[in-house]
Amino acid sequence: MDRDTAAPDVDSFPGETAREIADYHHEVAAPSTHVYEFVWDVTEDAVGPYCVDVDGNVLLDFTAHVASAPLGYNNPALLDRLDEFDMVDPLKFGGQDFYASAGDLPGPTELMHRLVDIAPDGHDTVFLSNSGAEAVENAIKVCYDYREGAKYGLTFEGAFHGRTLGALSLNRSKAVHRRDFPEVSGIASLPYCDDRTCDPDTCSCGFFPDGEPSQLRRKLGPAGNVDPAEVAYVILEPVQGEGGYRIPSQSFMSDVAAVCEEYDIPLVADEIQSGVGRTGEWWGADHYDIEPDVLAVGKALRVGATVGREEIFPEENGRLSSTWGSGAILASMVGTLTIDIIEAQNLLANAAERGDQLAGALLATDVDGCADVRNLGAMVAVEFETPARRDELVENCLREGLLTLPCGYRTLRFLPPLDVREREVRQAVDAFERAGNR
Repeated sequence: MDRDTAAPDVDSFPGETAREIADYHHEVAAPSTHVYEFVWDVTEDAVGPYCVDVDGNVLLDFTAHVASAPLGYNNPALLDRLDEFDMVDPLKFGGQDFYASAGDLPGPTELMHRLVDIAPDGHDTVFLSNSGAEAVENAIKVCYDYREGAKYGLTFEGAFHGRTLGALSLNRSKAVHRRDFPEVSGIASLPYCDDRTCDPDTCSCGFFPDGEPSQLRRKLGPAGNVDPAEVAYVILEPVQGEGGYRIPSQSFMSDVAAVCEEYDIPLVADEIQSGVGRTGEWWGADHYDIEPDVLAVGKALRVGATVGREEIFPEENGRLSSTWGSGAILASMVGTLTIDIIEAQNLLANAAERGDQLAGALLATDVDGCADVRNLGAMVAVEFETPARRDELVENCLREGLLTLPCGYRTLRFLPPLDVREREVRQAVDAFERAGNR
């Protein structure tokens, strides 16, 4: 497949083979999130955002597998390095008990060093785990340990932090994620700003009520119902993902950071979807005047990682948990090389530029029902007037060969690869406009 000439080409979607595979999968699979019957054929050509499904349809993938494939398909710089690696067994082992070296190729140790290199100043310690959800679990364990005796955690409306049992307690996006499950006690939630221009005098999100001190300050202040000394952490996504690609204001983020600093409460930034270059900076938090104490990272790395300052991590061995994290040799290699390629190819700048191009072009389309277009780098969202119209566009985009994803209540999201090209953005916008006028 030639990336310079490739184009989406759909006969029928889903095709007969895709339907058969999906049906076969669900004969034994527990219910899980499958937005549509896209079955990637790993034996066929794929490059950048282009891939082929099992029925021969050529698709333009602007989901990046929910940000877990930041370099798209078969990035040549990545494949060239992986070709040097003579596969061994096991490629995964109990990494909390043993070490591994791949010679000149990077492994778990090198990945941790790369993360420290790109992390905020002072973040010098990393714990690898299996997934982003585990990274969140370990982040809050770090904070409970650091704030010995503290019993509260603060999250935000619309938040999504994972589907493991502890992380579920922090979720405030879809009720189905946590309904009927036992919860970690002491978790309180606050409004999340969804207006980039919001400030205390013109607040529309409820975080700054009527120009009064913020909801966070009111909860922790003298008249509040939570003692700041008993708060173990505040956790937030710099851009909410499942919650609808909600991009907060500087005022909101600065207020959260200031309150955390005032009371010495650790601030956890969940960068699982927004991190590793997705927003045009290494971290979504880099766009704001905040200094998170702990980062929870995943997806783009192929492993989970909890990153922070040494003093905030438990001194006692065995306090954190993972089975495979530091033993995921191939995944750690890919994660490390991904960081290297983003740096070498200046993909932070490309993500910012192409994300702005995509958002601007989407805003100019003539598609009924669009209520808003917003982006932070290559996290791009179109919000519709109704959920039904959003769902219709997701389906129609498929039939035009464009893969997108829903999020929030009525939002459609785009996550192109970080090396996406102008031509590919134009193709996506053209497909979106055709989908909107089907």
